[in-house]
Amino acid sequence: MTLPTEPSGVSGKSQTRVLPYILLGMTFGVIIASGLFAWKLGSDRANSTAVGNVKELRLAHGLDQNHPVHTAMLHWAKRLRELSGGKLELQIFPNGQLGSEPECTEQVQRGALAFVKTSTAALEGFVPEMAVYSMPYLFRDEDHYWQVLEGAIGKELLDAGRNVGVQGVVYYDAGSRSFYTVRKPVMHPSDLKGMKIRVLPSRTLMDMVSIMGGAPTSVPWGELYTALQQGMVDGAENNPPSFDTSRHYEVAKYFSLDEHVRVPDVVLASRIVWDSLSDQERAWIQQAADESVAFQRTLWKQSTEETLKRLAEGGIEIVHPDKTAFQEAVKPMYDAVANTAVGKLAERIRLVGLPEQEVAE
Repeated sequence: MTLPTEPSGVSGKSQTRVLPYILLGMTFGVIIASGLFAWKLGSDRANSTAVGNVKELRLAHGLDQNHPVHTAMLHWAKRLRELSGGKLELQIFPNGQLGSEPECTEQVQRGALAFVKTSTAALEGFVPEMAVYSMPYLFRDEDHYWQVLEGAIGKELLDAGRNVGVQGVVYYDAGSRSFYTVRKPVMHPSDLKGMKIRVLPSRTLMDMVSIMGGAPTSVPWGELYTALQQGMVDGAENNPPSFDTSRHYEVAKYFSLDEHVRVPDVVLASRIVWDSLSDQERAWIQQAADESVAFQRTLWKQSTEETLKRLAEGGIEIVHPDKTAFQEAVKPMYDAVANTAVGKLAERIRLVGLPEQEVAE
């Protein structure tokens, strides 16, 4: 009996042609399987990896490790470990290691990250109501600012992103934002004419710079030093500690304390992660986070005072312009939003803490 030298129904030439496709299919199969395993592993780790009896929760932000907000987060992680008896571990990734603020916010929406610290100004595209915090000269002073953040309106806005997959946890103080420039100080809105000013990715802040006569531009935080150094932008706006820890004082020698906005930082939790935790776990996280806020407020005030003193001693020209002209310049912004959700929120904020007779008026 003669045995067939080839498999039935497949010629030698056909086998030769088919074999590469079989190998290619096997290769793709291995790649897809590996990718699915890596995705599952990464997803588990991001959400709340169980290492033994410990759940690890990842938090990302874009600030330097010497920044007071990062220090406050370390305090949060320490207290969470203590409160939970080591059952919950907060892993912090600073310096934009996991992406920009908008990128990390998207990761939080998907559940690929547990938490992100972002400026409320960068959230306008995710939670439109947050735009109210970017309205210039919204707060009368620091007391008014904290009355709002810690009151009903602040809580309302922390919850406003639940329908897009994020839950606000706490606000961190980010102080007042002011202009800093390369060639000359900003003493009056007219000084901004013709200047390219870097702002956060916020339509409200862009409108503010435009109405003052400047040309707003959005530059990633990590690229701003080079942009200032090479003349791609003429200045930027931020708080003193961020101006300091970013070393922007090396290229921008003028800091004008016009204090046009007090935009808070906010920590957002992924609803996917948040809702998967037990009531007790959420209570531990919230308590530790709240304690870190009180710690950060003290730290922020000290840091701001020390930073301004050190910058002045180092040759930075710190000026205190009359804010009246700036406040007058931005009034049309309030007229433009008067009958919108943001305008109504701004009016509610204005009334917080006022005597009853002034509210009635």
